[in-house]
Amino acid sequence: MASIYLDHNATTPVRAEVFDAMEPFFRDRFGNASSIHRYGQDARSAVEEARVRVAGLVNGRPGEIYFTSGGTESDNLALKGIAYARRAYGSHIITTNIEHSAVLNSCGFLEREGFEVTYLPVDDYGRVDPGQVADALTDQTTLISIMHANNEIGTVQPVDEIGRIARDNGVCFHTDAVQSAGKLPVDVEAMHADLLSLSGHKIYGPKGVGAIYIRKGVEIEPTAHGGHHENDVRSGTENTVGIVGLGKAAELAAEEQERECRNLSWMRDNLEARIRDEIEDVRVNGHPEWRLPGTLNASFPGAEGESLIMSLDLAGIAVSTGSACTSGAIEPSHVLLALGRDPRTALGSVRFSFGRDNTMRDVDYVMSRLPGIVSRLREVSAASAAQVPV
Repeated sequence: MASIYLDHNATTPVRAEVFDAMEPFFRDRFGNASSIHRYGQDARSAVEEARVRVAGLVNGRPGEIYFTSGGTESDNLALKGIAYARRAYGSHIITTNIEHSAVLNSCGFLEREGFEVTYLPVDDYGRVDPGQVADALTDQTTLISIMHANNEIGTVQPVDEIGRIARDNGVCFHTDAVQSAGKLPVDVEAMHADLLSLSGHKIYGPKGVGAIYIRKGVEIEPTAHGGHHENDVRSGTENTVGIVGLGKAAELAAEEQERECRNLSWMRDNLEARIRDEIEDVRVNGHPEWRLPGTLNASFPGAEGESLIMSLDLAGIAVSTGSACTSGAIEPSHVLLALGRDPRTALGSVRFSFGRDNTMRDVDYVMSRLPGIVSRLREVSAASAAQVPV
C-alpha cells in the first residue's frame, strides 16, 4: 500500500542534514551552554551559531533571537510579555478571529486578567482589512497580533501594511510566522514587526524547540522565571540539541525557500485543478493568490471530514481537517466558520499540505482514490439522512 504524507502544516520530518548536525550534541558535545568550562563553551558556541542562522531566516539580528520550546511558547511570551510590560500605557489588544489557538487562548487568558481584546473579522478568503485594524486602534492599544499565514487555509495576511499602521501609532506588532517561515520570504524589517514567532518542527527541524524575534529596544515581561538564560527573556537550560537542529533547518530553509515555493505551488495547483474537475460540489477555502504555496483546504459537503481522513488514511494518504492542535475537537473549524462557511460545509473540509519530499506521483495517487471516497461517503450520508423521520 502507498504511504503518502500530506500533512506538513502539522509537522515535518527531520531532515538528514539536521539530524547529522544534532547528533554530536546528544553524546560527545553534551555540555551546558551556561557553563564556563570548555564543554559549556563548546555548547555556547553552537547555540550562538544557531542564533545567527535563525536571524538570517527572518532578516533580524542575532541578538534579537531568543530560543523557546516552540511556536506556542513564543506566542504566549509575545502576547503576555508585551501586555504586562506595557500595562501602564494601556490594556487593549487587537487580533483576528482566525488566529492559532496559542494566540486566541492567550488573549482569553488576558481578558480574564482585565485586558480588553478586539477580535477582527476576516473576508470570505480569510484576509483581514488593514483599514479595520487602523479603525480598531484606541489610545489604550499596546499590541496588535496577526498571523502571517493561516495554518488551516494558508491565507497570507497583509502584514507589511498592518505593521506599518502599528509602527505609525506607537503600537507593538507581533506576527505568528510559524507556518510561513521557510515557505515564504519573512523579513521583520519589511513587516515592521516588533515580535515574530517561529517553530522548528515546521521547517524540517526537531520538535520541542522554537524561537521568538524581539526587536531591540522592545521591553517584555518574562513568563518563565529562573536563571539568566536567553538574556533574562526565557529562563531554563538551553536545549542545545534542539537549538542546533533549528539553526541548521533555518539555514537550509533560507537557501532553498524560493525553489521549494515553486515546487509546492505547482503540486498544490495541480491537485486543486483536478479536484475541481473530477469531483462535484467542491469549495476551496482560502485566498486564491495570497496563500501558502503547499496548502490546499477544500470542502466536500455531504462527506464528513473525519470520515474522509480515516478513509484516506486506510488508502495510505495522511491529511488533516485543519490544526493539529485541535485535532481532537469535533466542532467545526473556527477558521472556516469565520469565513462564513456553514457548519456542514466546515465539517466536510480537508487540508492537504505538501512538503519537499512529495512528487506529482503523490497527486496522481490521491486522485485515484479521493473521488471514489467522497462519492461513497456522500452516499452513506444521504442514506442516513433519508432514514431520519420527518
